[in-house]
Amino acid sequence: MNQLLSIDDLSVDDVERLMELSTSFAEVLRRSVPKVPALRGKTVIMAFFEDSTRTRSSFDLAARRLSADVATFAAGASSLSKGESIRDTVETISAMGVDALVVRHPHPGVPAAISRYTTAAVVNAGDGRHQHPTQALLDLYTLRTTIGDIAGKRVLLCGDILNSRVARSNVALFTKMGAEVLVCGPHTLLPPHSSTEMFGDPVQVVRSIDSVIGSIDVAYMLRIQNERIADAALPSIREYRTMYGLTVDRAAKMASHAVVMHPGPINRGVEIDADVADSEASLITAQVAAGVSVRMAVMYQLLGPGQFRDVSGDFDPDAVSNPGQRAPDGDAATGDGPVLDSTQTLNLTEPTAATPVQETAS
Repeated sequence: MNQLLSIDDLSVDDVERLMELSTSFAEVLRRSVPKVPALRGKTVIMAFFEDSTRTRSSFDLAARRLSADVATFAAGASSLSKGESIRDTVETISAMGVDALVVRHPHPGVPAAISRYTTAAVVNAGDGRHQHPTQALLDLYTLRTTIGDIAGKRVLLCGDILNSRVARSNVALFTKMGAEVLVCGPHTLLPPHSSTEMFGDPVQVVRSIDSVIGSIDVAYMLRIQNERIADAALPSIREYRTMYGLTVDRAAKMASHAVVMHPGPINRGVEIDADVADSEASLITAQVAAGVSVRMAVMYQLLGPGQFRDVSGDFDPDAVSNPGQRAPDGDAATGDGPVLDSTQTLNLTEPTAATPVQETAS
């Protein structure tokens, strides 16, 4: 397949391969010239129908670090504002010879719909409150590089679970990789599922953050999705912070090895205190940094010549870190041309069309 729409598109083996590639690309980014010619000649369109700073900048940098040509699609300045359908817009863009579309949209299921109208690779950069797969992947990578394997670790997601695409993707990925996932938040901001399953994955719902704060390995705080909820679904900001915020006092009760995460943007003094967000336990900056190498890995898997391998055919992520190695028809000095001859590809399973989530807070 040539798309990443949901964590469900990935097997455990797929995730492991992406983690290996991310590690190699992270090494590339530490060089004086943080760039490889892996996607030279490819064109990537950033189609963001919803505001974004971290995700769009991260994808843009990732594509450029792989030497792809990058263009930005401005929805407000396009024919969409004249009544053109998304299908016609996508088919028009595709006819220009685009290799990949990175799509963010406020409505669930739009990236999946777009993937049916184009032969270009489609990456879901967040669709409403449905999915945000690359955020989950970069969160996993951040944890792998700090606390190691998350299998058996207790991960608490706290906040607006109902409206969070990050929560959906992270629950799916963390449980897939063997973590014990707990969720906590106001009952009006939790999905109307049982206490043992959420978004189709096993979770434990806890009513009080204080009841588990001392036993978790990861505190993953989520912001209130003001743009997606009704006022009645949320207690006052002061009450919310008192009941669910990661305050300095609560953070002091966490285990010494425990870490703090947040996908951003942060509402300091609401879901997390400023001193906690800036503490040594915080991985928030590391999450942002991981975004570029992880998204490089995703785009390489979708657009590159395939998995790097050594002469025996085994996976060789180190090849990414040596772009100057002579490749067939390539230049050893500059790294021009194919990085390595390879035939292996990432096996992404056929995704199903996303089922829009009812936009009600219950």
